Amino acid sequence: MKTTRKSNLIQIGILAVLGLAVVLSLVVPQLFRGRRDPRLLSLSVMLRDTDSSGWNAARQGMEQAADELGAELRFLTLTTAGDGAEQEALLLREIEGGAAALVVVPADPENLSAGLERWMPVCPVVTLESPMEGAAGTVSPDNAALGGQLARALLRDWDGGEALLLDTAGRCAGVTDRLEAAEAVLLAAGVPVRRAEELPEEAPPPWVMAFEPSATQWTAERKEAEGWDCALYGVGTATAITAQLERGGIAAMAAWSDYAAGYLAVRRAVEAARGEEGELTPLPFSILRREDIYAPENQKLLFPIMSSSSR
Repeated sequence: MKTTRKSNLIQIGILAVLGLAVVLSLVVPQLFRGRRDPRLLSLSVMLRDTDSSGWNAARQGMEQAADELGAELRFLTLTTAGDGAEQEALLLREIEGGAAALVVVPADPENLSAGLERWMPVCPVVTLESPMEGAAGTVSPDNAALGGQLARALLRDWDGGEALLLDTAGRCAGVTDRLEAAEAVLLAAGVPVRRAEELPEEAPPPWVMAFEPSATQWTAERKEAEGWDCALYGVGTATAITAQLERGGIAAMAAWSDYAAGYLAVRRAVEAARGEEGELTPLPFSILRREDIYAPENQKLLFPIMSSSSR
């Protein structure tokens, strides 16, 4: 009997040790994982459009950066495009809700800077497209250089007639810089120039320039639908815009990597939220024509999803 009791005690001891080992194997990795993983940062992303479809590539870049850097993203859109007051109110709500940093395409950079001034030291702001005073950084091409080069592309084709410059961005400083630089180049070359906030009811002049992706897209679509015989010069890399360039609806366009823009904006926002230094330089851009679409160097620019899936 003593032998049986001793054997039972040994078996119980062995089971206890095994049970403890199982518990430790589950708990200890969790403890160390908690030490390794940084706290997820909550970032709020706010555009200035009601439709975010033109920002799909930028959003993919943002999500890639967030996944790599330990952040979670909350995307917001306006009910009225370009409404600076609504944008400010929504961003203040996000700050009060605990956002660690903001990534913004500002509709009205000057007023937004004033509205967020007291909050930016604790909730950094990174902007796309337009610089903003007090922001932790801006991700954008050199807007003045872009507008100037796009105008020079028009001058290569110009054989007389007026150029219509679409002034569609309201108080968005970055887009305005593109327009003003293009206007200066055209005027210096003797091209008659007219600004307008929208297309005319009848056929426009023979030369039309748009300085933001949404304006480029709807101008090209209307030109196609109405059968207008005008040359359009615009910006953007959205699928619909690239398709218009391929069909000849756009004579030339300024293009940069929206995917890279989104990635860099979130990376800089994470750095700023963690109190780290970071540096941003203007995004490189290219002026593309129809014959340039399938050049190898433009594949990642115009088709980022296809290019990444082929790797």
